[in-house]
Amino acid sequence: MGIFWDLMQQSAIEKQSKKADNLEDRVSFLEKELKETKTLLRKTLLELEKHLNKDIDGDGISG
Repeated sequence: MGIFWDLMQQSAIEKQSKKADNLEDRVSFLEKELKETKTLLRKTLLELEKHLNKDIDGDGISG
């Protein structure tokens, strides 16, 4: 019974490890995607401010 229990625990540990790896990969992907989205949003905002010649984001500078 002890060997069977050890195998079950090892299997559970391996499954959890795979989930953690997948979660870490997913978080890394989402962090990268968020950074790219923020960069694009900032560039878009700057161009819109230049086009409208208006301060949209409230930083006191238009464009």
